[in-house]
Amino acid sequence: MHCPFCRHNDTKVLDSRVAEDGSSIRRRRCCQACEQRFTTLELMQLTVVKRSGATEAFEVSEDDLARLGQQVEDALRGSGQAEFPAHEVGMAILAPLRELDDVAFLRFASVYKQYESADDFEIEIESLRKHRAEQLADLLDGESHDLTSAPSG
Repeated sequence: MHCPFCRHNDTKVLDSRVAEDGSSIRRRRCCQACEQRFTTLELMQLTVVKRSGATEAFEVSEDDLARLGQQVEDALRGSGQAEFPAHEVGMAILAPLRELDDVAFLRFASVYKQYESADDFEIEIESLRKHRAEQLADLLDGESHDLTSAPSG
């Protein structure tokens, strides 16, 4: 660990504490050269091992998660209720999750919509395809509208 003050690479750990959720370790350190103290936060890096054996870092955009959470909260608040059964929260997650990740949506939907057969998956996949086609058509329509209304010159 390099000292943030003098860049010396010999530091001593004075104290270590594991976060309540166990996902990180906070370490209080002291530089052996300049004797300045500083804190580091160590996070466990999650790795995904694919079927092929290849590995890659597990990454989820915090912006995407925050946006999904906000959309769910907005939908729930819009209902005018203050208390919700867990199942309703799960159902409220479906629409924003569909926009974020198709596979995650299908997995989540299979639980909350209680799929009982492959037909249920096929119906949902067809619905996803239709939704994506409508999104693409809207996007292309918007682009062609922009091109026809652009000033020439």
